[in-house]
Amino acid sequence: MSLDSAFFLLCFLPLAAALYYLIRGRRGGDVLLLILSLLFCAFGSLSGLGLLLAAALVNYIFGLLILRCPKRGKALAAAAVILDLAFLGAFKYLSFLLSLVLPLPETGWPGLGLAAPLGISFFTFKCISYIVDTRRDPACGTRSFFRLLLYISFFPQLTAGPITRFPEFCGQLGKRERRWEDLGQGLRRFVIGLGKKLILATAAAKIADPVFSPGAPLSLALGWLGALAYLMQIYFDFSGYSDMAIGLGRIFGFRTPENFLDPYTADSITDFWRRWHISLSLWFRDYLYIPLGGNRKGKVRTALNKFIVFLLCGFWHGAAWTFILWGAWHGLLSALESLRVLDTGRWKKTRLGAAACHVYAVLAVCLGFVMFRAETVSGGWRVLRAMFGAFPGSAASALALRTSLSAMNALLLLLCILLCLPWKKLFPKASETLAEGRLRPLGYGLCLLLLIVCLAQLAAGGFAPFIYARF
Repeated sequence: MSLDSAFFLLCFLPLAAALYYLIRGRRGGDVLLLILSLLFCAFGSLSGLGLLLAAALVNYIFGLLILRCPKRGKALAAAAVILDLAFLGAFKYLSFLLSLVLPLPETGWPGLGLAAPLGISFFTFKCISYIVDTRRDPACGTRSFFRLLLYISFFPQLTAGPITRFPEFCGQLGKRERRWEDLGQGLRRFVIGLGKKLILATAAAKIADPVFSPGAPLSLALGWLGALAYLMQIYFDFSGYSDMAIGLGRIFGFRTPENFLDPYTADSITDFWRRWHISLSLWFRDYLYIPLGGNRKGKVRTALNKFIVFLLCGFWHGAAWTFILWGAWHGLLSALESLRVLDTGRWKKTRLGAAACHVYAVLAVCLGFVMFRAETVSGGWRVLRAMFGAFPGSAASALALRTSLSAMNALLLLLCILLCLPWKKLFPKASETLAEGRLRPLGYGLCLLLLIVCLAQLAAGGFAPFIYARF
């Protein structure tokens, strides 16, 4: 089940919210949330639910052992992390790794007969963070399987994050209150995210998808148009999901950290990853980059650590060479920035230099996303070659360009670009007034109108699942 499906929007969410606000007591609300989360997972597949329960139980047992035998905590934590990674690898990477030496199909692990659990990459990272945090500080652990299972399976974050930490999640279980303000603001944030996905991301996809289709006629203009459209699509798709997850959490009394902070206003790759998928960036920083040595062992080692982290980040996104190359691209640029070969800090000292830094960051991200979007490495190179003039224009590519740039699609793509600007920073008072001041009813009214448009778009169909749901 997806957060933008008709069943979720019209049945699951209204019933879940109604029951939550009718049931008395925090404990009753927590039990309801766990039941809802397990049901949400079960709609994906019953076998996936069983595997999620097994992963939660294994990590709970290891957490208890770490709490009871702190002297063996390091070995226990290492064993638990190895099991978590083996679980993730078996369902996500085994076919890819074996295909390097054996001619196996790309459809999965033959003979297993089980689908990978919903959100396996995200809840496995939650399990690892719980084990490592418990090893570092026993106060971060729990003796309650109920609490750990609710944390791992919490349905707003199950499909594509954000990746929260157990202490910050558990700390809210006993402090939440049922407030109509939380319900209203949560629904508003949810609808804004839904609009990003169903309207803006879908409009961008209608332009990007034909460009990345195998055998599509390409030209310089069409290559750049497709790359720019996908740059918009993936942002509004994923930030839309994050908005929906944050809004759902708010409905049920949870405050979820922001996952995006105007990423396309970044002035370097390092700055971009402080703004894009923040929860994943912090996870890799805390559980991989710092244990590798971080920036404590000189510039060269720092650059190498960053390259390794981004390479593994690319592999985490998917078992394909396209993701690995995307991660290597970001790792290379981040390493060069650390070595000050790309010295954006010095460039930013002048207005022209600062503008050049922004152009560099957006261009680098855009080029990386071409390979990220492509089905194959050859398909990615094909679009990149077109972007730099390797494909001359033709009548077929000109027709494809005119078809892609219909009036509605062109306007929506322009709207996407404009919405990437940091409007809250540019007009902070106007944003606060619309959200909290006398114009607050107007904000809710606009969200209601947006919800109607989204439902109409949902009825019309033609939109794709969340991009990050497959990771």
